[in-house]
Amino acid sequence: MAREETRTSTSTPIRRTPPGGPAAGDGAHPSPHPSARAWTARLLMAGIVLAALNLRPAITSLGALLEEVRDGLGMSAGLAGLLTSVPPLCFAVFGITAPRLARRFGPAAVVCAGMAAIAAGLAIRPYAGGTAGFVAASALALMGIAVSNVLMPVIVKRHFPDRVGSMTGLYSMALALGTSTAAAVTVPMTDALGGSWRTGLAVWAGLAAAALLPWLPFVRRGREPGTRAGAGAENPARTAPGATEDPAARPPLPITRSRTAWALAVFFGLQATAAYITMGWMAQIFRDAGVPAATAGLLLAVTMVMGVPLSFVIPRLATRLPRQGPIVVVLGVCGLAGYAGLYLAPAAGAWAWALLLGISNCAFPLALTMVGMRARTGAGVVRLSAFAQSTGYLISIPGPLLVGVLYQHSGGWGLPLALMAALMIPQTVVGVLAGRDRTVEDETAAR
Repeated sequence: MAREETRTSTSTPIRRTPPGGPAAGDGAHPSPHPSARAWTARLLMAGIVLAALNLRPAITSLGALLEEVRDGLGMSAGLAGLLTSVPPLCFAVFGITAPRLARRFGPAAVVCAGMAAIAAGLAIRPYAGGTAGFVAASALALMGIAVSNVLMPVIVKRHFPDRVGSMTGLYSMALALGTSTAAAVTVPMTDALGGSWRTGLAVWAGLAAAALLPWLPFVRRGREPGTRAGAGAENPARTAPGATEDPAARPPLPITRSRTAWALAVFFGLQATAAYITMGWMAQIFRDAGVPAATAGLLLAVTMVMGVPLSFVIPRLATRLPRQGPIVVVLGVCGLAGYAGLYLAPAAGAWAWALLLGISNCAFPLALTMVGMRARTGAGVVRLSAFAQSTGYLISIPGPLLVGVLYQHSGGWGLPLALMAALMIPQTVVGVLAGRDRTVEDETAAR
């Protein structure tokens, strides 16, 4: 028969926690019933999926209607390029605040507030009046996206520690689905709603409002998903079964001392540069090549929809490999081939280039997966996620703006495409470095 108590090296008796939760004499409430925990997990999964669906429509819906927005607001190509640089700027500035907000209010409350900010920003920006109001309302929506971007890997690592690959794949797949859907249906939906670009952009606020619902029960109860009511997220010893420790429970990790963290941040930044150039400008590239507007939006959607199956497959494959470098190389080669095709025959091979660039853009779910793999602890994941994403988005800010400037001054897409292809080479190199089998905790301890 198993003994009811174990002893430490100093022979101090410690009561073993029963399978159902803490002992009654500990003064703690018993853990929730298994059916309640299962319901909570399903609600959390629904919240993750709905939140992920809302993390890109604010950007790709604008990309599909960029020409109409430029005409309506009187923007130059350079100013439109600045507008396409606003998302990574907001992600960098606001994303770095996510860990502090999560420690104070809890990740669920922050994500819920993020969805509210997205809904409000998308509803306001088409009617804000002028470019300044449009940018300010866009920044509100992007603020909500930024904090959710950072906290999604944290929530997955904390509450699904044994399913990081599959849950990251599910989240990334939903993100790709929202991205591609917004790119595909914004133009025809705008036409069906009367042809006003303002209505076509505002309608996406409804999806963000729907994403609030799964998170509200956790905020109302004042608890985190997976923890009993009233426990809070500050005491890792009282976290429910299946959840990892609270990131705030450990001292700060000197993340800037890790070479892997820097490699992952640069990889994240370069793949984000390619992604936001694609989302902001690819439809315009096809339109300038003679492709109709609706078809150009559909081609952008094809690029984005490639992430739906691949965003589920790639994280699962990545978690089974000790090194993720080979995946990085394959994605880089696809990107170079896609850019070459856009330069040589943008209209004739449009569908092939859209597919190749869609494969290349799946560096994003790979980067998210590596965030979870390059840290051993919840504290490591939250700090690595914030550092890699905020630093990465800072790196990505000049790219879309520079593309707009090159396009305006050269009168064509040759120079912008050359820039995009050139950036794919360092992206592949740092991705291979970030994919090595090591953790930031071990690196910082060694240094």
